[in-house]
Amino acid sequence: MAEASSPHLLFVGGAGDATLAVDVVENALRQARARGLTVHLTNQEATLPDTPTVNALADTVSAVDFSVRGASAEWARERTSSGERYDVVFGVREMAQEAVAEVADALGLPGNAPDAVHRVRTKDEARAHLAAAGFRQPRFRVCATEPEAREFLAGSTGPWVVKPRDAMGSEGVTRIDSPEELAAALDFLPSGQHGGFIVEEFVEGPEYSAEGVFLDGAPHILALTSKELLPPPNFFEIEYVIPAILPESTAAEIERQVVAALTALDLRFGQFHVELWWTEHGVVLGEVHVRNAGGWIHRMLPHVIPGLEWFGLVYDDVLGNPVDRAALKPVRGSAIRFLTPPPGRLVAIEGWDEVLAHPAVLHAELAIAVGTVVEPHRSVENRVGHIAVGADTPEEAQALARKLEAGVRFVTEPVEQGSGA
Repeated sequence: MAEASSPHLLFVGGAGDATLAVDVVENALRQARARGLTVHLTNQEATLPDTPTVNALADTVSAVDFSVRGASAEWARERTSSGERYDVVFGVREMAQEAVAEVADALGLPGNAPDAVHRVRTKDEARAHLAAAGFRQPRFRVCATEPEAREFLAGSTGPWVVKPRDAMGSEGVTRIDSPEELAAALDFLPSGQHGGFIVEEFVEGPEYSAEGVFLDGAPHILALTSKELLPPPNFFEIEYVIPAILPESTAAEIERQVVAALTALDLRFGQFHVELWWTEHGVVLGEVHVRNAGGWIHRMLPHVIPGLEWFGLVYDDVLGNPVDRAALKPVRGSAIRFLTPPPGRLVAIEGWDEVLAHPAVLHAELAIAVGTVVEPHRSVENRVGHIAVGADTPEEAQALARKLEAGVRFVTEPVEQGSGA
């Protein structure tokens, strides 16, 4: 057991039951324990039994529903009134970020303002705020009905993107090139939409993201990530390269814009993952997240920046531990490929053992087996595996990841209609 005098971390939201989510939180909790933090973890009651390895890394575990507005803050107030102490409030799940902010605000601890977090989690509010602050943003409209969306299409320039107001992982996002495609895009939106959906003009240009951490309340960019996506109509990401292979002047302009945007959005605590495009007019900002990036980037960054503990930097910042900012720069390269076998029933997988045996592989996982029916790739939920590698440069990492992917062969056969999985 930790000593009573040790600093206390309240980790709000725990982990989801997916392999990636568990790995992220296990890393975050191990880095907390390495700093002597006593950990009290909260999560939804239904999820706790599915994350035993995460729960085991905490000193105390409680069932609290982070999805209920104000519930986590009220629970934390009751705990502190009963004598429990917290020094750090943190969490990594996208859907728990408002609860993290509410708890920190209620306890007077370092954190983002709840209204600032709500703003960036509501995509149209973030777009409007950034546009008002002078940042390039695509034209958009929040729509409640299909006729409203068609009115926007008629008065704007296509192609367009149809997306939910509040989601993650490109879930429910579709590009359309004509009004005739709108109905199918609306059908692809996640069920249970509240407050409508967004239609916005499509941004032409390669996509990147900025990964970083707030230190002393100011954004510090660790690295830029380049992305490759499957062809439209959807936005399934199939490759990341860190650091992004860019001219220095372009990278510097991206970093300048990201830091300015985070400051304009009144964000000041934790980690950040900012999506953007580089266009003929310069940077166009996309979604802003006050959490670590997904897609196993938390495993890639420590290779790119040796010795990096991304979650640990958050704790160090709160606790006043020294941070060597000069060491927080990319010196190597990493890349990941997300596997996209052809749709159909999987008959055989060839070449995977060679991937697992390669010394440069940082992490590789296959989430399907022979007999599985591979669905068409329309969102990150269809990711069936990945290969992440490290190398001396991003160019070498990218070439190696692509070579290893090319050596994996998925043999599928058509699925007869009505035969089921």
